[in-house]
Amino acid sequence: MSEKEKPSEEKLPKNEDQNLEQKAEKEQKEVSQPAEHIVEQTSEEKKPEDTIENAMVDEAKATEDKKNAEPATTPEAALESDDEEEEDEEKPTSQDRPKDAQSEVDDAVAEDSEDESAGERHGIEKKDYHAMSKEALVDELEKLVKKEKVQAIKEHVDEIRAEFNAKFDEEVEEKKEEFLHEGGNIIDFHYSTPLKKRFNSIYFDYKEKRNNYYRQLKQDLNQNLEKRLEIIEELKSLIDVEENINTTYKHFKDLQDRWKTAGAIPRDKYNTVWNTYHHHVENFYDFLHLNREFRDLDFKHNLEQKLKIISRAEELTQEPDTNRAFRELQMLHKMWKEDLGPVEKEFREDIWQKFSDATKKIHDKRQEHFAQLEQQYEKNLEKKEEIIGKIKEIADVNYNSHSQWQQKIKEVEALREQFFNAGKVPRHVNEQTWQKFKETVRTFNRNKNAFYKNQKKEQYHNLEKKLELVKIAEENKDSEDFKATTALMKKIQSDWKKIGHVPRKDSDKIWKRFKAACNHYFDRLHATRSEENKEESEAFEQKKALLDKLKNTELTGERKKDLPTIKQFIEEWKHLGRVPYNKRYIEGKFNKALDHAFDKLDMDKKQTEMLKYENKVQALEDSDDTRKINNEHYFLSKKIEETKAEIIQLENNLQFFAHVDDSNPLVQEVHKNIEDHKEQLKIWKEKLEKVKNLY
Repeated sequence: MSEKEKPSEEKLPKNEDQNLEQKAEKEQKEVSQPAEHIVEQTSEEKKPEDTIENAMVDEAKATEDKKNAEPATTPEAALESDDEEEEDEEKPTSQDRPKDAQSEVDDAVAEDSEDESAGERHGIEKKDYHAMSKEALVDELEKLVKKEKVQAIKEHVDEIRAEFNAKFDEEVEEKKEEFLHEGGNIIDFHYSTPLKKRFNSIYFDYKEKRNNYYRQLKQDLNQNLEKRLEIIEELKSLIDVEENINTTYKHFKDLQDRWKTAGAIPRDKYNTVWNTYHHHVENFYDFLHLNREFRDLDFKHNLEQKLKIISRAEELTQEPDTNRAFRELQMLHKMWKEDLGPVEKEFREDIWQKFSDATKKIHDKRQEHFAQLEQQYEKNLEKKEEIIGKIKEIADVNYNSHSQWQQKIKEVEALREQFFNAGKVPRHVNEQTWQKFKETVRTFNRNKNAFYKNQKKEQYHNLEKKLELVKIAEENKDSEDFKATTALMKKIQSDWKKIGHVPRKDSDKIWKRFKAACNHYFDRLHATRSEENKEESEAFEQKKALLDKLKNTELTGERKKDLPTIKQFIEEWKHLGRVPYNKRYIEGKFNKALDHAFDKLDMDKKQTEMLKYENKVQALEDSDDTRKINNEHYFLSKKIEETKAEIIQLENNLQFFAHVDDSNPLVQEVHKNIEDHKEQLKIWKEKLEKVKNLY
């Protein structure tokens, strides 16, 4: 109740000689009936003793009876009653509050008076629980329950529980599918894990702590309410006490001190109880003949302090941070109510009007700020809806390759980041938008997991096929029937490439076994052929002479003259044919000689590489050795994948320099590395195409 709304009261007679008994009798009659703005009479027959205090006591008892149910005492009961909300914890939203400036401040002061931890609730970091694993969610829940105040973590706990249950339900569905696939009966299915039991235990502890906290809070608030009502009754009775005025005044100051330390009370009682208290404080000052020295000192002190409060409130009207201004305004109102008494009547209306005017300015400025925020929130909502739509488009498509899924995973991750950076949305759609986003991402993850689950089954099937080929290769690696076995070995090498991927943990191991068996056989084959083939020895001697000739050739350094000469050496070398297996090192020497020759020419790197590689391709073709071709094919494929991975890594590294100028040496170095790798990738791919043409 604002001071300006209080009805004007009859001033005390200025005749100091008037009979004290007459004045006391008159004042007793005036205070025996509550003021109209304090108690509303619903009927003319309502008795004078039906005051606001009695009404509040009755209401407090009724509320106590209504809330008297015992909390759950077992984990199962706690989990079943999870959706029930404690009434003490409900906070009025901005939409619930009246638009009147003073009413809003009064509500805020009442709210803070009940829950002193309200300011701490928003200081806990809210993490991306959707992206956490079940283990990480349980650890986070345990940390919150152990380290934070139980009244400050409800939103966090609710979200963690929703995410954990969603992930666990997915796991249960997978296990159920496996159980039924293996022939199990659905009525016999049951699934639990130690992690789930740990989660339930921690969540039960949280429910117990929360129930105990609110049970104790309700008890403390009601006890404090009783204390304040008792103080009001004592305050009312002061005017009936026949004692020395100094003693009465000392008793009054003692009641004021007790009021300040009486503690928090239920917020719905706060403003009414304070108005009642303030009404009787003013009665004490205005209707009793206090010693004027005491009264004037109090009035002067209260006026000085209230003028300081008004001055600070007027300064706050210029504060750019409207939330900060409003929070401090709440403190000023609480000081006005709790710490200070009335002033002389002639100043009451004026100072309250000044305080109210400042309050209204801050309130209006805050409402304007909120209106601007709402406009921005609406724009943010549009962005988030658009992002959710893009994720849904991706989630609704069934991709059939690993590379496609990896690409879409990156796209969804980028969209998730955009969603989190898009800003707040209007409060009334916040939960709906968040749930829609999570469900869309979860749909994508379900489809992705289903793909890789099926792919894993296929990979194990491929593993069995490749193990069969390994067995064939190992059984035939020492065969003396080279004619039949060579065809067999070539066939299983061809079959190997057609089978597809196997689990990563088995890939290298079985490939090494298969490669070792094939190499062992073909090494024996080539050793035998080298002894029988004199032409290869003659080719070696010819290539040796040609190599010496290349080394001794003096190049002019002019590209137009020297390039045809080098190409001629390459063509001659290609037509000389194969060399013995144990003499094949000469191919490497020739390539080194070519490198030395090309270094003297100003040629494009790719062109140089491919000219030299033509020689190697010819050697592979002449050898008619499927093993060598397969090895080269595998080598080039591996180099292509490695180069792609390095390019991706370098491009990801650029994200760390997003806010760095492109002229920065480090940024330029990364860009140069990316371009070099891309050029090398083109060379690897072109080489691979030439090898493929050999099959």
